[in-house]
Amino acid sequence: MSTPPFLKLPSCVRATRVAGLAALWGEPVGAVRGTAVLVPGFTGSKEDFIALLEPLAEAGFRTVAVDQRGQYESGGPEDPAAYAVPALGADVRAVTAELGVLGVTGPLHLLGHSFGGQVVREAVLAAPEELPWASLTLMSTGAGAIDPAEAARTGMLLEALDSMDLESIWQVMRQLDGERVPPLDPEIAEFLHRRWLANRPQGLRAAAAHLVSAPDRVDELAAVRLPKLVLSGERDYAWPVEEQSRMAERLGAARLVVPGAGHSPNAERPAETAAALAAFWSA
Repeated sequence: MSTPPFLKLPSCVRATRVAGLAALWGEPVGAVRGTAVLVPGFTGSKEDFIALLEPLAEAGFRTVAVDQRGQYESGGPEDPAAYAVPALGADVRAVTAELGVLGVTGPLHLLGHSFGGQVVREAVLAAPEELPWASLTLMSTGAGAIDPAEAARTGMLLEALDSMDLESIWQVMRQLDGERVPPLDPEIAEFLHRRWLANRPQGLRAAAAHLVSAPDRVDELAAVRLPKLVLSGERDYAWPVEEQSRMAERLGAARLVVPGAGHSPNAERPAETAAALAAFWSA
């Protein structure tokens, strides 16, 4: 899971709700060059983008990072069907529409991280002839299902969700991680635990099931006339970096690898990632 490097909101950021979803809203001090909707991945939340918000604001970009339905502070219904990828894609479109109601104008950019990348892809493909966005960024995501090794781990989680509560699963995950995970600041460790417990199990189950069997829809997306960027770190456990590069070629997309980053460039190399995004959105 993505681990934010800090939790204190920068002065340019406020917590709010947009289209019923919990959000972090970053506002530039000066002229606004554009607005970006940021969608997190599996087991993530809006806080995964917290380190990007101030540098993007300094570059002139308003940001709206959301929890997806069922994640952390957004909540969600009991019905498992409510967490299918088409429903989550519809949420992205609802957030975008509400920004218009709130008076947000100018270029609107869309970014999805990891599982969120496949959600924003769904939002675009749901109505490719009605695109309110000026660009699409797929960050650390792939064409279809996740890497087999990660799929096996996710399959174990799916089985656990059928028989264990979230606290028990958390304790098992911590034991399995062992020494592979470096010690965390106590505040960050407490947040990760609290966020995990706040997730709706139905949402976790639906996302995990999608990730291990996601269809390849790259050819459909390539046909959509929208500037695209595929951004990743130098290594990625979910989708191999080489696979992401091949996806960029198939999409006719710009391609960027953030040096020193893994699966979460937004949290691991935020300054470099923000600079790359600002450059793409300004092109």
